[in-house]
Amino acid sequence: MEILAFGVQSDEKPLIEKAFEGQHEVRCLDVFLTEDTAPIAQGYEIVSTSVNADLGGPVLRALAAGGTRMIAQRSTGFNNIDLDVAERLGLRVARVSHYSPQSVAEFAWTLAMAVNRRIVRAVSRTRDFDFRLDGLLGRDLHGRTAGVLGTGKIGEAFARIAHGFGMELLGWDVTENPACTALGMTYVDKERLFAESDLISLHVPLLPATQHLVDATALAAMKDDAILVNSSRGGLVDTTALVAELRRGRFSGVGLDVYEAEAGLFYVDKSIEGIDDDTLARLITFPNVVVTSHQAYYTREAVGQIIDATVRNVADHLAGTRSENVLVPAV
Repeated sequence: MEILAFGVQSDEKPLIEKAFEGQHEVRCLDVFLTEDTAPIAQGYEIVSTSVNADLGGPVLRALAAGGTRMIAQRSTGFNNIDLDVAERLGLRVARVSHYSPQSVAEFAWTLAMAVNRRIVRAVSRTRDFDFRLDGLLGRDLHGRTAGVLGTGKIGEAFARIAHGFGMELLGWDVTENPACTALGMTYVDKERLFAESDLISLHVPLLPATQHLVDATALAAMKDDAILVNSSRGGLVDTTALVAELRRGRFSGVGLDVYEAEAGLFYVDKSIEGIDDDTLARLITFPNVVVTSHQAYYTREAVGQIIDATVRNVADHLAGTRSENVLVPAV
């Protein structure tokens, strides 16, 4: 059987082909699944998609009409998939329920340290042989407070690193993680976490209840010199409200690996044509902001685990079995 994989990065392609070698043929495309590209899937029973695929109702109906019966998404998040429509169409949908939490946690810390110690500005200067230190003053994080919103596997990994820095830990989640409390984390309401934290990192899924979790009210409650990091989902942050606060000169630094309108932008070269997203364009201009293109997961270990899980999801579909990765049909 030949499988069609959308949104495959050049680094991923040989890994995917090797993982399916001897089992199935796989056709890897660098284009993302959208309404415009969905007709390419005509005749493919199994389609694999990336995190930025459009799997809304129109795309799902186009896939089903073309003979697709199974969608294997190569990510943990599935807020881009209309699961109700998929179920009505009889489509099987599977994701990757987990992969290396260290990959995302370590990258969140990379962003935090980059904005705290002004690394991007420093490197830009030294490339021009400007070795001044003006404007590069950071601060020690030891002894300060880290607020972790979402203390699952990734949030726990982030908290362990914070603990290693000697930081006080505040946490917010629907349930407490014993491993985090063992590190000395105090669970509080999110209002206190926003008000008291020097560094805030987001590690919660994007759900209707968490859409714009960091809204204008939350941003106003944060310390003027706080650091905000989001390596989870862009929709957790009200970007328009964030830009308004940055225009007022607030926050020591903001590190964003995700953006709420990233679909159609991230993973695409826009260096020649530019972008028409005024909010993102303005956000990137702030000297205390670092934006990366949803790469926190992008390590050999994590990508390998994602691909291995995708291979298993395909095998389960063909064998008629299921695992915790299956979203549709729901249990």
